[in-house]
Amino acid sequence: MCFLLNVVLSARSLHVDSPPHKPSLTTSYVHGTSTFPLLPLTVGQSLDNTVQRWPDLHGQASAGLPVDKVAAGLLALGLKRGDQLGVWEHNIYEWILFQFASAKAGIILVSLNPAYQVKEVEFTLNKVQCKAVVCPTHFKTQKFCEMLREICPEIDLTPAGMVKSSRVPDLRMVIVTDSRQPGMLHVEDVMQAGESRHHKELMDLQSKLSFDDPINIQFTSVAFSIVLVVKRFLKIERNPQVRVCVPVPMYHCFGSVLGGMSMHNALSLTAMYFYSRCNIVYGTPTMFTDLLSQPELHKYDLSSIEAGIMGGSSCPPEIVRKLRTDMNMKEIMVSGTTENSPITFLGFPQDNEELKINTVGCIMSHTEAKVVDPTTGEIVPLGTSGELMIRGSCVMHGYWADPEKTGEVISQDRWYRTGDTASLNSLGYCRIEGRIKDMIIRGGENIYPAEIEQFLYTHPKVQELEVVGVKDERLGEQVCACIRLKEGHISSTEEIRAFCKGQISHFKIPHYVIFVDSYPLTVSGKIKKNILKQDMEKKLGL
Repeated sequence: MCFLLNVVLSARSLHVDSPPHKPSLTTSYVHGTSTFPLLPLTVGQSLDNTVQRWPDLHGQASAGLPVDKVAAGLLALGLKRGDQLGVWEHNIYEWILFQFASAKAGIILVSLNPAYQVKEVEFTLNKVQCKAVVCPTHFKTQKFCEMLREICPEIDLTPAGMVKSSRVPDLRMVIVTDSRQPGMLHVEDVMQAGESRHHKELMDLQSKLSFDDPINIQFTSVAFSIVLVVKRFLKIERNPQVRVCVPVPMYHCFGSVLGGMSMHNALSLTAMYFYSRCNIVYGTPTMFTDLLSQPELHKYDLSSIEAGIMGGSSCPPEIVRKLRTDMNMKEIMVSGTTENSPITFLGFPQDNEELKINTVGCIMSHTEAKVVDPTTGEIVPLGTSGELMIRGSCVMHGYWADPEKTGEVISQDRWYRTGDTASLNSLGYCRIEGRIKDMIIRGGENIYPAEIEQFLYTHPKVQELEVVGVKDERLGEQVCACIRLKEGHISSTEEIRAFCKGQISHFKIPHYVIFVDSYPLTVSGKIKKNILKQDMEKKLGL
């Protein structure tokens, strides 16, 4: 029986070291195979390999030294393998430094949103039992140290590194990255704390750590994430000095994994930039839309840009086309979900126009995907829409201290339910059609907002839009298009509806058209569709 099962699976496998050219799938299941093995390396081992491989790149001959000093310092200060360290920072060098140092010491890094206010950070620290927090004194209007003192006034009464607080009982120390603060440690203190015995302890620890150990809690999803190194797109073997612009926040999986982990493990400690003359630009669809709307965009020198990677939400094909023509992005790839570390599909630079614009690419190596009927769980016929499910080393361990929630999204045989509606073609490329929760049910008709959005993006006056379902007494839900117009343009509900007539099915034509100036966003740039839906229902008096 096992032999027969293996034969069936291998028949549906897809070799993905290069773009597949011949249709090979017969059903909506694909397994990415590769001549490159899945390396059994920890983050620390991968970083050490990188330093040894390119020791003189940009003169960083001892690139791993600061990481080792911080890692040994954390051990010296009393943190140990399995403890949680919160990083409450904007995008700066220390974020990357503590990301690798904590991994090397077997400490779990907790990504804290730098926009958190007092109650939010208190809840988070207690939820995951953080023993230490890394933060600046302040950044813009955020006063980090003041908020921590409000939560934990005992900081001023105890020696640095020996905090005891009633409100956050697990917290032992605060590490500040800029100015020195009473009762708190400075990054320099951490780097100087490690003695020879702590460095030996760190070295001994490397053989005990496993590539299966959790290293990161992403509080966007409260999830464990494991490293995924993306080589398919970046072609790093030929060019180890690719410059990547990372405006997306490091506390999010997009920034920390596709930015920090992928770049620094696969490239070098100097490959990631937060400024100019970059070859690759990361961003959310909203970020890229705002870039395209800049009236003086054509005056900037964009000649160094070669490609872009997009994540956070689905992106309409029209925006992808404009990025290629207006920003010189010859290659554009779309990334995946936090719980999948975060990529499961990615395209190839050689892909044709249709695949680049209308799919999220081909299955990644050592990863399985299937599209199933969300009700029965059965694999649907090839090309049919259903729920996308993923299995592989990329899938998170689970939701922190929440086995019930974990069981809702990860089956006993380790399939992760993405919540995305998708379809697979015969080449193994995936088309994302929307979110199951976003689906609008109008009088029994299933409507996917992404389909309407993609069509309306072709309207010459539309800058950005979101389609949501709003309450309707007779039909259950009605389609509501929330449109941001291009600067200097005006429109009307009648004009938008007339544009749709005869082009899309009558039941998909927006019943309501609301013109907006902005959308409710998370700090990582995702549009809060649930809040937008509530706002529209309130505005319409529903």
